[in-house]
Amino acid sequence: MNGVWRSAFLALLTVGVVGTAAWLVFFSSVLGVRDIRVVGNLGIPAQQIQQATGVPKGRPLAVVDVEAVEQRIGGIRQIESVRVSRGWPGTLMVEIVEREPVAVVAVGPKFALMDRHGVMTEVKDVAPPSLPLLRVDRPQPGDPATAAALTVIQALPEDLARRLSEVLAPSPETVSMRLKDGREVVWGGRDRPAAKAGILLTLLKRPADTYDVSSPDVVTVK
Repeated sequence: MNGVWRSAFLALLTVGVVGTAAWLVFFSSVLGVRDIRVVGNLGIPAQQIQQATGVPKGRPLAVVDVEAVEQRIGGIRQIESVRVSRGWPGTLMVEIVEREPVAVVAVGPKFALMDRHGVMTEVKDVAPPSLPLLRVDRPQPGDPATAAALTVIQALPEDLARRLSEVLAPSPETVSMRLKDGREVVWGGRDRPAAKAGILLTLLKRPADTYDVSSPDVVTVK
């Protein structure tokens, strides 16, 4: 009988330990969220992201639905991607990548910043002078002309991108640019961007009004 009672006691002890551990992890605030740590944010206040998590302090870290938190944070338009993870014993880790504007689009009397995917992140009263003005019929994600123009902008070397004033794209194959000094560039489609950019940098050393690099094998200067 002693052996039976010893086994029963050990079983009860094991159940008690497991139950206590489960209570501590899944129901108690002992291993609850004490800190929401945000990294990667440059222009978005950490407090805004922390509020967007929807996770109150003290909620057991183990029961936090990280995918749902990611979806809530991803609703902030300035955020391109987000990853949420648990940092034991009580930290919710939020790693974000902010959308980087590459162009502006006129919205009435104001200007919307647009990222490389065609997403408008915020509206400004004045267009930032460092970003080119994008002129397309339907400035939005998924629009072929918008995608072509944004691809061209990102393909330009930095010293050439700084000279941009406007990028026009009536269609995906008819992208053109206007430089800050008034000169125009006929770019064409988004094919062979490296070749076009290299040729254009060389051609810009020659005075002219228009540079056509739409066909890198046969360029024209007017």
